[in-house]
Amino acid sequence: MVGQDTVTASPGLQAGVDERSAVGEIGAWGKRYVRSHPLQSLETVGGQTMLGVRTLQYFFIDLFTGRFPFGEFVRQAAFMAGTSVVPTLLVTIPVGVTLSIQFGVLAGQVGAESLAGAANGLVVIRQGAPLVAAILLAAAVGSAVSADLGSRTMREEVDAMEVMGVSVIRRLVVPRFAAVIVVGLALTGLATCAGFFVGYLFNVYMQNGTPGSFVATFASFATVGDLVLAVLKAIVFGAIVAVVSCHKGLDTRGGPAGVANSVNAAVVEAILLLMIVNVAMSQLYLLVFPKASL
Repeated sequence: MVGQDTVTASPGLQAGVDERSAVGEIGAWGKRYVRSHPLQSLETVGGQTMLGVRTLQYFFIDLFTGRFPFGEFVRQAAFMAGTSVVPTLLVTIPVGVTLSIQFGVLAGQVGAESLAGAANGLVVIRQGAPLVAAILLAAAVGSAVSADLGSRTMREEVDAMEVMGVSVIRRLVVPRFAAVIVVGLALTGLATCAGFFVGYLFNVYMQNGTPGSFVATFASFATVGDLVLAVLKAIVFGAIVAVVSCHKGLDTRGGPAGVANSVNAAVVEAILLLMIVNVAMSQLYLLVFPKASL
């Protein structure tokens, strides 16, 4: 009887122990995460800051001393352009159409159909083109850079270069840094042109807008300062994507799964930083160069 009672009670007891152990494990994981996450965040920020400073330093030194690896730069730029041009166009077209629809409806409600070109142009140049290009840059180019450097790290190529006295930053990071910025500038220009033409065609042929009014208002309200802001955003966004992707790739640990985690972290962190920096640059531009009312 005693043995039977013990056997009968053991499943319930085991379930209670398993439940308490699961809850305890979750609580322990939460405590470890709370303790380690701030330190890991500080390490990430510090590592990316140092990598960005060293990359800029070596970039200008190598550029003026003739040690800049132009061959690697051209190969990386060609690969990045081939990877991101078509996705950028495919994303810019529906974005431009959506903006045209929304601004056309709003302009019709307030009786300002003639200002559709100005609104479309300002949003495309200031916000749409740089942000779309940067997001596609982070998704298509940043993931490829992070995976490439992460694979090299897992194959111990990076360690071998350091043992041979070859600077990893000069040999691998600097040409990719320059290539991402150049491709980012090109994608921003491509997205700007595509956004303008898509908005023009949709407004004129689908919303019965006036071609002359669209072009005139666009030229009146879209200034050179807006284009300069878009170029500055493209440079800053490209630098952010390059530094984040290279840092995540070189900091890869844990084999093939670690490479996948590095790629995922690089894309998520880059897009998050792009959104924050875009808001900061836009607000700073409006504070320094306030626009007169219509």
